[in-house]
Formats: sequence, structure tokens, C-alpha cells
Amino acid sequence: MRGRTLFAGPRPGLLEQPLTLLLLAAGIAIWLLLRPETLQALPPAWRWPLVGIGAWGLGAAFVRPLTLEVGEGWLWRQAGARWSRLALWGFALVVAGLGVRG
Repeated sequence: MRGRTLFAGPRPGLLEQPLTLLLLAAGIAIWLLLRPETLQALPPAWRWPLVGIGAWGLGAAFVRPLTLEVGEGWLWRQAGARWSRLALWGFALVVAGLGVRG
């Protein structure tokens, strides 16, 4: 557990640090609050899986700083999982692409 804080994640990469992920998640959440039509323009067959992935990625990013202090349990393992970070970055790229496109 040593060395894991909000500013220094378990990996040295800037894109995987908890603070970077938290800021990215906050930016996506604010964007979707201001421009909900970004996802509403998609057909339901694409929208619902994307909403599920986005909810997981955003939730994991918001919970990760809290779980760093606890350091155990299912939520800690899932919030720190590599696929949770990939889900967040993938969702961010899709939302940015949809925002630029339309």
C-alpha cells in the first residue's frame, strides 16, 4: 500500500494517476450535463451499452481516490483495475468524437 496517494498512483504513467482520472471523469460528467444530446442522438442499441460502460468508468474514477485509503476489498480491486481505466478513456474518446462530430 506504500506509495499510493491521490497524486501518485501505483503506476508512473500520467494517464493512470488517480487525480488525472478524477479530472477527466469530472470533465466528461460536466460535458454530459451541459450537452446531453451528445448521447441522445445515438440509437438505443448503441446508447445503452455506452451508458453502462460510461457509468462504470466514471464511477470507478470518482471512487478510486477513496479506495486508495482503504486498500482492500472488491471495490478497491475493481476501481484500480486496468479495464476500469480503459473504460473511462474509451468513453471519453467516444464522447469527444460524438461532440466534435455533431
